[in-house]
Amino acid sequence: MHNTAVKTHQDFLEASERKAFDKEHRKIIAHNMAAYERAAIHGKAQFTNLELARKRAAEKKHSAIEHLEDNLKTFEQQITRKGATVIWAQDKIEAREAVLEIFKQNFVTEVVKSKSMVTEEIGLSEFLLKNGIECLETDLGEYIVQISNDKPYHIVTPAMHLSAADVANIFHKQFGLSEKASPEEITKFVRDTLRPKFMQAQAGITGANFLVADNGAVSITENEGNALYSVAFPKILIVIAGIEKLIPKTADLSLFWPLLASHGTGQKITAYNTLLYGPRAEGETDGPEQMYVILLDNGRTNLLAQIPQRRALSCIRCGACLNVCPVYRNIGGHTYNTTYSGPIGAVSSPFLSGQFAEYVHLSYASSLCGACTDSCPVAIDLHHQLLENRQMAVKNRLPAFSERMGIKAYKTTMSKSGRLQAVSPYVKNIVARVFVKKAWGPRRVLPKFVRSFRERFAENDKGQ
Repeated sequence: MHNTAVKTHQDFLEASERKAFDKEHRKIIAHNMAAYERAAIHGKAQFTNLELARKRAAEKKHSAIEHLEDNLKTFEQQITRKGATVIWAQDKIEAREAVLEIFKQNFVTEVVKSKSMVTEEIGLSEFLLKNGIECLETDLGEYIVQISNDKPYHIVTPAMHLSAADVANIFHKQFGLSEKASPEEITKFVRDTLRPKFMQAQAGITGANFLVADNGAVSITENEGNALYSVAFPKILIVIAGIEKLIPKTADLSLFWPLLASHGTGQKITAYNTLLYGPRAEGETDGPEQMYVILLDNGRTNLLAQIPQRRALSCIRCGACLNVCPVYRNIGGHTYNTTYSGPIGAVSSPFLSGQFAEYVHLSYASSLCGACTDSCPVAIDLHHQLLENRQMAVKNRLPAFSERMGIKAYKTTMSKSGRLQAVSPYVKNIVARVFVKKAWGPRRVLPKFVRSFRERFAENDKGQ
């Protein structure tokens, strides 16, 4: 494993150590996760047969991914007919440059942006700021993260790692609000602050929860209405979406919208579900005069080429696998140091980044309990995909030489009971201290070899 990958892995282990034993962090996450779990039970209760719904959703997304090229062509043809411009971006550089070019041509200096993980993926806000363009987050959680110079912690709830007191302290430092400001007071302040920004902005940016092929529609799901404001008032709208967001038909949304809501936030249906078919048409009172849809690859075709890991492209970004993962719940989202954390991030990040060796260690950050697979609304077998990543790492000889030799020696010794018996407990303890103690960790006592089961059994047998 090359030096960069070793450092990335080591940074991950050190960050995991800090977060896992940060009692305040664990208290906040446990509180927020408990609230999600209670809501999710009620949200999922709307399905008379949840497993059948998951199976149907899995089949539809699998079919969409298997026929991705045809679906993308259909989507482009349909939305272009309605006046939108489709731009294909191979990577984040092309996507960012396309956005900047549009803004330069239209003299845009102020932009409002709704919640979008794909814009986090390409670092769009920071890029625009460096080029003299203010890009304001309008989702409450993302706004909190932005003003505190932080990164999203979770796919759905970016400020999950903050308590109410933490948020109040941020607004006190940034805007002079009371240190004891209530969530209602903070929400009102943000609403009053952002409303004029929507009116002033020359452009809006959104992501997409789904891209509907048959009618060329962009589907946006939200609870706060900020995406609708970002679409309705600015003259220019840019939608940035990964190419995997395709679903074949508008009718499929009757399945995907409730699944996304129930697994993402525990709702039966999200507050606002919007379909955008293009720029403002004749006779319409609001909406953008210009609409651009940037279809982003950025490693997705690399993941598409992997069998069976390509199934990760079926993800609808509900965050359910993060919420149930015992590793994520202990080490937190920032520790992964990737846009997409948790089990789904561990599967996909090595391929999306194009740096498999640097991020494959995330696939080992799992207990393989299968909770992620059980919770996925589109039935991605995530724990199996993690094993596939591990196997690929071994085939590519990515583990360190010492680790490979250790496993080989372990296999040779353990494959025959006589070989294990031939080694005395004294020697076994020395080997354990030298080769196992560090991996065992400083907070656990390394057990000592005394007598084997066979020896104990023989002694008991004699005593009878």
